[in-house]
Amino acid sequence: MEPVTLTTGRLLLRAVGPQDTDAVYAACQDPDIQRWTVVPSPYLPEHARGFTEQIVPSGWAAGTAFTFGVFLPTGDLVAMLGLTVLSPGTAEIGFWGAKEHRGRGYVTEAVLAVSRWAFTEAAVDRVEWRAEVGNTPSRAVAERAGFTLEGTLRCAIDNKGVRRDCWVGSLLPSDLGLPSTAPYVPAPSR
Repeated sequence: MEPVTLTTGRLLLRAVGPQDTDAVYAACQDPDIQRWTVVPSPYLPEHARGFTEQIVPSGWAAGTAFTFGVFLPTGDLVAMLGLTVLSPGTAEIGFWGAKEHRGRGYVTEAVLAVSRWAFTEAAVDRVEWRAEVGNTPSRAVAERAGFTLEGTLRCAIDNKGVRRDCWVGSLLPSDLGLPSTAPYVPAPSR
């Protein structure tokens, strides 16, 4: 798939490339990004180059991972957001926000934009969110975006060689007032 560009009222979301390597490297020096995400630690310039020049383009080309840099109109990188296909109709969303731009709702806005795109253009009927237990900023973004927290999965995340428990939640097209691509019959209420 060719990379797509999305816009919101305040943001431009597009695939990152070599021109963004320095900004990605600088943002990923934040200890919180290294702690709560799977980016390498320490995060070196070659990690940023591999990400912007190889990982992002190959994910788009294969149609398996859709990574968006989230930018202000000024060109400042405020966040990174990835949507990874898990199985037909299901994708997992992951994100981080640049330290100096947190607390302004940018990541929530980007999560909603990418989820709408996934539901309407990428044949996705379930967006899953997972975060290590304790990553309350990620959980807050997911909840503000309308994800339903479904529980805690034991030993479900590998972060730098350590297995950890994680929260899991989901967003469905109907949560955003959109139709599904496939019929859905929820379990009866108890």
